[in-house]
Amino acid sequence: MDPVSQADPTLRSKRIYTPLTAKEIHRRLKTDKKYKARQLPTVRTISNKLSELDIRPQRVKKCKPLQKIPETDEIFEQVHIINDDADLDPQKLRISLDSKATVKIGFYSRGGTNRVEQHAFDHDFDSEETLTPFGVFVPQSAESHLWFSKGHVTADFMVDRLEELWPKLRQRFPQVHTLVINADNGSESSGQRTQWLNRLVQFSDDYGVTIQLAYYPPYHSKYNPIERLWGVLENHWRGELLSSVEKTLGLARTMTYRGTKPCVNLIRKEYKKGVRLTKKAMKLIEGKIDRFKGLEKWFITIKPAQELG
Repeated sequence: MDPVSQADPTLRSKRIYTPLTAKEIHRRLKTDKKYKARQLPTVRTISNKLSELDIRPQRVKKCKPLQKIPETDEIFEQVHIINDDADLDPQKLRISLDSKATVKIGFYSRGGTNRVEQHAFDHDFDSEETLTPFGVFVPQSAESHLWFSKGHVTADFMVDRLEELWPKLRQRFPQVHTLVINADNGSESSGQRTQWLNRLVQFSDDYGVTIQLAYYPPYHSKYNPIERLWGVLENHWRGELLSSVEKTLGLARTMTYRGTKPCVNLIRKEYKKGVRLTKKAMKLIEGKIDRFKGLEKWFITIKPAQELG
């Protein structure tokens, strides 16, 4: 087999895949088009010609259209209405929340460059320790709060972090009576996740605050404002070895987004996955929430019990 070719790793196909380089073009002209070696320019000349024709090595462009569902445009329109209204109303506070992919702790290369020579494992073995980042971002002020969990980021984990953060926000914004939450309808924080909605109903009752959930459409999570923060964090530590928990947290604390550094904490508590309400219990929760007609999965309003009464 040609050493620069790759076979299907599942061995379901006999096809091989080869990068199209100047050397490969030279080879194909001989084998496929039956040119003799003396009739062809050198590989270097072919490479120069390709450059003259502006056929150069390029990155793969992210230009394919995203998948859409029939409601995508309508969801975006409603998200913009809710967000614009929240940003203009001093009695409303908008936040964006999400978790990031689990990070391996250890001597693993993450790409990027650094002026200090570092050495990573030559193979990415399973790490002994991992951290899962979860963040809350305030778009208008660029304020961010990051928590790194040693366990699973569940619905209970997320609402516990909101309960931890809310008194600080309420002290700074005493006039706020509505919390608008942008999210991407992930598995632990979707409009169908029973424990997530149950905990938010409790949160609303305990703190006397109205909660508006405004989700982005499927396949469009990159529009959730906190994704910009994750992008900055990834670029910030790409050239570093996340060799310890302390170094990972320290690097996160030194990043800046729009001139603001995040508040960073480590959560050691282990959260149980798969906590769900029974159908009977969920029926009671559904009676306390209001779903936007036609887009019930994406727009939900939760009012405190005293306001409903």
